[in-house]
Amino acid sequence: MKIYTKKGDSGSTSLYGGQTVSKSSKRIAAYGTVDELNSVLGMILSENHSNKADDLLKKVQEQLFVLGADLATPFSKETRINRISNHEIEFLEQSIDTMEEELPPLKNFILPGGTKAGSIIHFSRTVCRRAERLAVECADEEYLSPESITYLNRLSDFLFVLGRYENHISGTEETPWIPTK
Repeated sequence: MKIYTKKGDSGSTSLYGGQTVSKSSKRIAAYGTVDELNSVLGMILSENHSNKADDLLKKVQEQLFVLGADLATPFSKETRINRISNHEIEFLEQSIDTMEEELPPLKNFILPGGTKAGSIIHFSRTVCRRAERLAVECADEEYLSPESITYLNRLSDFLFVLGRYENHISGTEETPWIPTK
């Protein structure tokens, strides 16, 4: 199989199911940003990180492939794919709850940073938020599953807590944001 097909040379691409759309469409922007997020998670996995982060991030990477397919597939009776469900959202919520049990309570906003893995995790949260905004923009114009939006929202919370967790277990203190007066 050749990696290039030349079908997208005109600036269009096909969604799963065959519909042709512009590469500038909101749907393409949303799932393209999910793909970018998955690559950022791969960067985290190439750094020193905890076993817990390793297991969780690999699971999330698999879920992001499902989400990407979900976002790339218009709802119709002809196409049947796996879509993000409450099961994946509950996985994120349970993971957040488990990690938070080991973390000190937040008393201030914190500045992103810490270890290299922790910093990249904090960066990944911002990419996730962008994917969420793009998915919401798309959903304003065409139907997307509500679970896909909820998943992205919960995933950004998960990534925030995971960044805190990674810094905490490495002994790296968080830097609180204290506004100057």
